[in-house]
Amino acid sequence: MAKLTKKQKEAASKIEKNKLYTLRDAAALIKVVASAKFDESVDIAVRLGVDPRKANQMVRGVVTLPHGTGKDVRVLALVTPDKEAEAKAAGADHVGLDDYLQKIKDGWTDIDVIITMPAVMGKLGPLGRVLGPRGLMPNPKTGTVTMDVAKAVQEVKAGKIDFKVDKTGIVHAGIGKVSFDADKIYDNAHEIIQTLIKLKPTAAKGTYIKGIHLTSTMSPAIALDPKAV
Repeated sequence: MAKLTKKQKEAASKIEKNKLYTLRDAAALIKVVASAKFDESVDIAVRLGVDPRKANQMVRGVVTLPHGTGKDVRVLALVTPDKEAEAKAAGADHVGLDDYLQKIKDGWTDIDVIITMPAVMGKLGPLGRVLGPRGLMPNPKTGTVTMDVAKAVQEVKAGKIDFKVDKTGIVHAGIGKVSFDADKIYDNAHEIIQTLIKLKPTAAKGTYIKGIHLTSTMSPAIALDPKAV
């Protein structure tokens, strides 16, 4: 097991062992334990009582964080020429079609989100092996395949994120930066937790929210009391 650095030990000492914090307290504590010289990202991990191998227990959705992610999301709009001006005006960082499809085929993936139109999805199919593993493949369920390209771009830029339970039953999401006020971290975390609760599959039995942890890039995780969120 790797040895903890002096800063890591100091951060860990500020978190009480075996204590489950309220979301409000954890949002304040995450700012105290963060010690890196850069603006660390704040992440949430929610362990769900579901079996992701079963289609009727898959949890996937989108949420618009009230205060955004604190990250400049790079958006590629793959659209037909008649939609290009609309996408650019909405704030897309890259706009085009065939030239960008070729760039992706050649290995370029320097983007965070791809937004496209139903008519273009056929051209994206062959790039599934490149886009899929990186979580970049557009999907109608997350609002990234739509005719209202401008709205989709604006929502992503404003803090809309998509999430999906992994094979171990955990949902991971970035919800802000440690430079955020504690109230903003709380609001963003609360929003995604409430969204997950609304998405509880009817087939899921027993305890649904099994555990929640809040962490920053370089700091130890803070365990939350699922009943106090």
